[in-house]
Amino acid sequence: MNQDAGTPSMNQPDLDGIATRFVQARRAGEALPAFPGEIPDDLEMAYQVQDRAIAQWQDGIVGWKVGYIAAERRDHSGDDRLLGPIFAASHQNATGSIAEIRVFQGGFAAIEAEYVLVLDQDADAAKVWSPDEIDGLACRLHVGIEVASSPLATINQLGPRVVISDFGNNNGLIVGAEIADWKTLDEATLKAETFIEGQRVGTGGAPSLPGGLRTAIAFALRRSAQRGRPLRKGDLIATGNATGIHDIAIGQQALVRFQGYGDLLCKAIAA
Repeated sequence: MNQDAGTPSMNQPDLDGIATRFVQARRAGEALPAFPGEIPDDLEMAYQVQDRAIAQWQDGIVGWKVGYIAAERRDHSGDDRLLGPIFAASHQNATGSIAEIRVFQGGFAAIEAEYVLVLDQDADAAKVWSPDEIDGLACRLHVGIEVASSPLATINQLGPRVVISDFGNNNGLIVGAEIADWKTLDEATLKAETFIEGQRVGTGGAPSLPGGLRTAIAFALRRSAQRGRPLRKGDLIATGNATGIHDIAIGQQALVRFQGYGDLLCKAIAA
């Protein structure tokens, strides 16, 4: 299929129209009843939608979230993960108090415990990064919470092409304490648990990430460079959900406890 960004035909989704509708819904804080158009044929076309939406979104990108793609939902690209932008206005540094997170009423709303990488150098855009090479990269690791929210309630059910199309189902990131000397640690010691309204809803940690932290980081570096968006000093990488994806409703509070690195608290409010 022709994936050119020109005038849509019967065989090609209206990529600009899809991007525009998602951006309009996000700006208005409104829900979408269905995917706004024909779902892109593959991940590459979905990234074209995402790029168009980024161009319309009047905010700078401070990093990228990584999401895992189940084997049965992958396409010919072979990617086992996906990327979504994290924007400056939705990024927060933890202060010790309850952070407010914005989610879409009638859409999808969840939180994810995250391990967040902060780059201390530009990543070599010409390098095909492997997990074994991450220890040579100047970077820090922090604990965090991703706000996974979209105007489309069925976004995760519809799969990775839809997730990519709407900013990777991201609507924010909270960054907490640093994990000192993380490269020397056994990832099995990095443990976390998540509570919603005082009820434990998930446990896990870095070992819950398929392939571990370095595999997720290497993917983000490679795929960003392939897209012409190489990562720079100061950029963030949210490596993937460490205890699961946990639905949250407006008004509810969540707590993520990172063993040895403190708690992060947040409360959902309407976008």
